[in-house]
Amino acid sequence: MKLLIVILQDGDAGAVMERLIAEGYRVTRIASTGGFLRRGNVTLLIGAEAAEVDGVIDLLRQTCAPPEPGQHRATVFVVEAAHFEQV
Repeated sequence: MKLLIVILQDGDAGAVMERLIAEGYRVTRIASTGGFLRRGNVTLLIGAEAAEVDGVIDLLRQTCAPPEPGQHRATVFVVEAAHFEQV
């Protein structure tokens, strides 16, 4: 199991979350603020199987708006989730 930590622009979060949920992913949204320009960001926590990681990243590429010059659509960290439990 992998945990994707995705930081994206606030304006893209709604569409991305809708697509993720429609594809069957569980996602948690956390409001965050960028450090350099203090723009509103959203951090999404997404659990996915290792084989699904590329599909999630492709979904981000397709759903996020084209970036402004010098910016990115999203920043994605993929970390191992050795164990998770829903209580």
